[in-house]
Amino acid sequence: MINNILIFVFCLFIFSCSMETVNKFVENNNKKPKIEEPQQNTPSENSNNEINSKDKLTNIDVINVIEVVLPSKSENNYIADSFVNSLEIAVYDLQNESLSFNVRRYSSDQELNKIFFDNSRSGKIFIGPLTTSDTKIVKKYCNKNILIFSFASDRGLANDCVFLFNFFIEDDLDAIFSYLNEKNKIALLYPNNKYGNYVNSIIDDYSKKYESTLIYKIPYNEDLSDIRTIIKQLGRYDFRKKELERQISLLESKKDEISLASLKKLKRFETIGELDFTHLIISDGNIRILELAPLLPFYDIDPNRIKFVGTGLWDEKSFFDEPSLQGAIFPGTELNKRIEFEKKYMDLFLLPPPRTSTIIYDVSSLINYLTITYENFNQINAFLKGNNRFVGLDGRFSIENNLIKRELSILKIQDGKAEPIM
Repeated sequence: MINNILIFVFCLFIFSCSMETVNKFVENNNKKPKIEEPQQNTPSENSNNEINSKDKLTNIDVINVIEVVLPSKSENNYIADSFVNSLEIAVYDLQNESLSFNVRRYSSDQELNKIFFDNSRSGKIFIGPLTTSDTKIVKKYCNKNILIFSFASDRGLANDCVFLFNFFIEDDLDAIFSYLNEKNKIALLYPNNKYGNYVNSIIDDYSKKYESTLIYKIPYNEDLSDIRTIIKQLGRYDFRKKELERQISLLESKKDEISLASLKKLKRFETIGELDFTHLIISDGNIRILELAPLLPFYDIDPNRIKFVGTGLWDEKSFFDEPSLQGAIFPGTELNKRIEFEKKYMDLFLLPPPRTSTIIYDVSSLINYLTITYENFNQINAFLKGNNRFVGLDGRFSIENNLIKRELSILKIQDGKAEPIM
């Protein structure tokens, strides 16, 4: 099913909420991108949609009709629908009458293949697909001299014509460990699922890079069926509680004033003894955090003594009012640039946008900048390889080795807000 989004507006601004001019989209725009001459003849299309090696990339014009390829009937339907909504806002804000977007929905691998087979011609730009598996399917069309801005999570797909835009845990860990220091002792609590296990597989690299001390890496069931047991083990709750009971018993046998004062003090405690870590990284999100976090102080892992640390999954306003998360930190960006977008989204669609909905807005804005600034396909490719910096709804980012790399701050949760502390 094909939905055409052809919105024609003024061509003055690229980001209505964060940019004054098109040029401000690129922070180092005054620096000319290095354009390398092609080393060999590069193919263009013939009548059979094959490549003709006699044509050069420098002769390929950019096609200003962008194909937006998203699933229609799948588990990603909610996200896909929110992307279409975000695209509508982006196209309106872009105000570029020369650029149009075709939204093409698919419900099978065959339909996905057909979309790319029918529309892949030199100078064509695609937004999507959403998933790693679908991106693997369409990557073979890179020989058609196209660009694919995918939202896949597998960073290994970022090469050739495929550029990946997502929220990557690598950026989160880099920000977290650069903020911590060698004196901090860190524990990792992670769900036994794809996301949590991936964090577990790479966190040692960042600990070594920043010479941090990673003491524990402890998984829990995704359904939280074992979470109480895991938290008690993490905080040595039973041992510390028994030690408290032992000391209380000793003091109760004494009658001097000092012992009685100590006894009175100890009876206010749940446990006794220090924990052997200073920071607890919890690589999880969604409703599980709101269920898990209150159990930590309940089993005497005190947030006033142990700093709770989240990932980018914590960038949800519903977390900011949770009492057990006050003072916790996580990597992210200031909300200022997103606030106006989220308000527009709510006003138009009567639903809060999912956290990922800003990604396609920023991708659309980037493409807008590229098509306004360059007519030559090779110039666009060279520019995308030039480590230029941009400012989007989710803050500053660059593109390195076909991957978006975000510049993240460390945010602190306090009184219903998350504000940067660095």
